[in-house]
Amino acid sequence: MINSDKTIFEKFSDWATKFTGSPSAFIGATLIVVIWAVSGPIFNYSETWQLVINTGTTIITFLMVFLIQKSQNKDSKAIQIKLNELIAANEKASNRIVDIEDLTEKELDQLHCYYEKLSDFAEKDEDIHTSHSIDAALRNQNYKHEFFKKKHEEWLQKQQQKKES
Repeated sequence: MINSDKTIFEKFSDWATKFTGSPSAFIGATLIVVIWAVSGPIFNYSETWQLVINTGTTIITFLMVFLIQKSQNKDSKAIQIKLNELIAANEKASNRIVDIEDLTEKELDQLHCYYEKLSDFAEKDEDIHTSHSIDAALRNQNYKHEFFKKKHEEWLQKQQQKKES
């Protein structure tokens, strides 16, 4: 994909996120703390000496919160799009699940209850490949079990025929 539409802030935040998560950044931050600690006796552990590290770390932490949030928002959006694509591409998945991140907490709790119920149904199956839809989980339970069992038997027969040929 073309990245030419990125704003200066996007370019900077991408760079800063990569840099601050690197070993070089960690080593640099560690060196700053070590130099600050070693310089304590030189400045007689004064309040100004303490203020330097406190102020510096506070400012950096404050700015990093916004960079981290920007990065998390972008990553979250990308993951949601990828999941939506998988849901849309899977014929057995419910399209109701696409963009559920926009639902209220109460609506998400309701969906969670549906999936807990589906899990209860699935535990009764011996075949881990059996699938259920939210709308017809109970009604389709036996049908799908028989359907997949029949398909598996047909596949086994074809494999046996290939061996015999």
